[in-house]
Amino acid sequence: MHLRLHYPLLTACVTLGLAACSAPPIQRNETSDLPPGMAPEVPGRLSQDQANDVTLHAISLVGTPYRWGGNTPESGFDCSGLIAYVYKSSAQVPAPRTVAALTGWGQPVPPATLRSGDLVVFVQKGVANHAGIYVGEGRFVHAPSTGGEVRLDSLSSSYWSRQQVSYRRP
Repeated sequence: MHLRLHYPLLTACVTLGLAACSAPPIQRNETSDLPPGMAPEVPGRLSQDQANDVTLHAISLVGTPYRWGGNTPESGFDCSGLIAYVYKSSAQVPAPRTVAALTGWGQPVPPATLRSGDLVVFVQKGVANHAGIYVGEGRFVHAPSTGGEVRLDSLSSSYWSRQQVSYRRP
């Protein structure tokens, strides 16, 4: 049997085949090869030492009065002022000054890879309204509200566990 190839058709097939070879690879779910309960490591700009410094500094500020717009221990803190102050003074990393800007700062982190020094950002009706610094063991430091003070709370408390939350790694 004699096969007769049509040159333009052959050229098109070879071109398509080569184009497929140079196409970017299909993205895989990177967690598919990990054991259950494990998630890939999310990169961040803080070293482990810097993350530890951020954590210890945040904890040391527990008890500082809340003040809307506050951004120093002397004047008091609001939630984003606390975060900006701690990251700048502990790790020399400038942080955004508003909760809205913190929602896009750094990388999103799956809960399974959360580590001390990460951000905890609370969202209500699609709008970020509060943030804190994760310090480990399900706890975070934050400046909660007028009349309050910087405190350490648990993400599993009856109030915070009902809130929509996202995690960010600067």
